[in-house]
Amino acid sequence: MSRRAPTLLGAWTTLVYAFVMAPIVVVLVSSLTAAEYTSFPPEGLSLRWYLAIPEHPEFVESFRISLIVALVTGAVATALGTLAALVLVRHRFRGRDALNAFFLSPLMLPAVVLGIALLQFYTLVGITRTPLALVFGHLIITVPYVIRLVSASLAGFDQTLELAAMNLGATPWQAFRRVTLPLVRPGVVAGATFAVIVSFDDVSVALFLAGPHSTTLPVRIFSYIEQTFDPLATAVCSVLIVIALVAVVVIERSIGLGRMFGQEDTA
Repeated sequence: MSRRAPTLLGAWTTLVYAFVMAPIVVVLVSSLTAAEYTSFPPEGLSLRWYLAIPEHPEFVESFRISLIVALVTGAVATALGTLAALVLVRHRFRGRDALNAFFLSPLMLPAVVLGIALLQFYTLVGITRTPLALVFGHLIITVPYVIRLVSASLAGFDQTLELAAMNLGATPWQAFRRVTLPLVRPGVVAGATFAVIVSFDDVSVALFLAGPHSTTLPVRIFSYIEQTFDPLATAVCSVLIVIALVAVVVIERSIGLGRMFGQEDTA
């Protein structure tokens, strides 16, 4: 049994990876079809649907809106989540557990419920459907990721390093910027990455908050496949998959995915 265990584990891991990757492969291959409708296997191979993307400026505009909203949301969520994690991890005060549960509660609620609630709230206070309104909505679902990841980095942080820096003449801000922040940078970068990805890929919340001039790309794709069955949507999705793959490679080369998630090299 001990000899079979690695083999069974490897087979199971392979099946899990195949199950996860299969939909992505289907989308990529289907986007190369020469037919007028989405099919798998594709009927002929062609790049016609990739060349047709610039002919649909609504997709290009939605990509621009999604990118701006995701970058702004990622920056603000990283700042707010890092500050909240510092307070929750380093300080003990009455109501700390309740505050922590409140910050993390969006992770426990269905995104559709949050979208409906935000739509009703925006209607009551008179907030229009703009990219800024989308940023506010996405902050609710992205800040918890930053808090969790930064808190994990802070949990293993030796606070005496900051005290040593201040004993040597550093101000609290200098100690935080030059000692604390570099040591918890993997958690901060991971939180920012998750915030950008979650914001860019969100459909459930954006579906309720997006307006005629603030439609994000996932919502645009969702609306398009409801009305049309041609492979243009698969071509757009394939471009996003390639962009995500390039981003992962760049992060791995510049920072390292292991360091992002707090895994140090053991060599």
